[in-house]
Amino acid sequence: MDLVIYGAQGMALGAYEAIHSMYPRRKISCFLVTHKKGNAEVLSGLPVLELKAYAGRLSAKEKERMQVLIATPENVMPEIEKSLDGYGFYHHTRMTSLRWAALMGYYYTCEKKFMPLSALPAGCHKAMLHIFAAKFHKDRVLSGTYRMPEWITPIQAGAVLCRERVADVLDCDGENISEKNGNYSELTALYWMWKNRLTRESAADGKEYYGLVHYRRILELSEDDILKLADNEVDAVMPYPMPYEPDIEAHHRKYIKKGDWKALMTALEELQPEYAKKMPEILKQAYLYNYNIMLAKKEVLAAYCEWLFPILERVEGLSIPKACDRKDRYIGYMGETLATLYFMANREKLNITHAGCRFLT
Repeated sequence: MDLVIYGAQGMALGAYEAIHSMYPRRKISCFLVTHKKGNAEVLSGLPVLELKAYAGRLSAKEKERMQVLIATPENVMPEIEKSLDGYGFYHHTRMTSLRWAALMGYYYTCEKKFMPLSALPAGCHKAMLHIFAAKFHKDRVLSGTYRMPEWITPIQAGAVLCRERVADVLDCDGENISEKNGNYSELTALYWMWKNRLTRESAADGKEYYGLVHYRRILELSEDDILKLADNEVDAVMPYPMPYEPDIEAHHRKYIKKGDWKALMTALEELQPEYAKKMPEILKQAYLYNYNIMLAKKEVLAAYCEWLFPILERVEGLSIPKACDRKDRYIGYMGETLATLYFMANREKLNITHAGCRFLT
């Protein structure tokens, strides 16, 4: 059966790269989307087509020979399946976040690009994990149930902005920037972790790991994975990066305004000139660490925060309009770019591994 991929963003492109590389005989005809607006015309040399127009070109027999791999956010998959059935495409499969992670883990292992944590030798010493899951009082209610592992603690981000409470830990307690959540998004929770947890001394330093996830995006770690951290001297675990065409600079310019981008580059040049020199090379490659999700040794994450937040504070001062006059999450988007810059620029210094990111619906 011929294969088409439904989707035209990072998940779809990653699935294409992996399948095309590992199974070159598998014919992939095109990428499908509901609407062309906001999507590329071509990805990896294949056309990006609207479902309605594509369906009108095919006969019933041709559709019967077609398999559709749905590689989109999971919350929109049921509606896509209804549309596919309506147009006569009955052979479709969901590329769930866990399936995508398994595929990319195998692909990256074969290509020796981004080391999966699961590929490391087995360990016997369990690291101490403290992962905070950022929640917001306006978050959409999950349709399914998910039992959080004991090492994940919910934290309410932007807690100072409302009276409603959705977590026991609040990012407005202690030293914080909770009031900046409209621009910083989940990074107000990371700031709280930095100032109120990462600066504390601990007898377990060296085997203590801290991390940030979201209420519906969870770093997927097995018990075996946790046993591999300390014994393999893992410095950081990042979610598998997603590829974008033509590069991540073009991708993030969709979300960061020209003036804000200039402010970011100016802040880097002033505060971290060595990283500013590395920035063009990082921006011109395809892979992005999404969502500000990460897990790292306590001291490694503290060092990252000490690097990150002064840059973001300087961006606030350079922004037009000023950060205090807006709430468009632009600082949070910049955090994804800066996380990619920092961890990819330090790949030779840090032992960085990767794991799947589970999307909850």
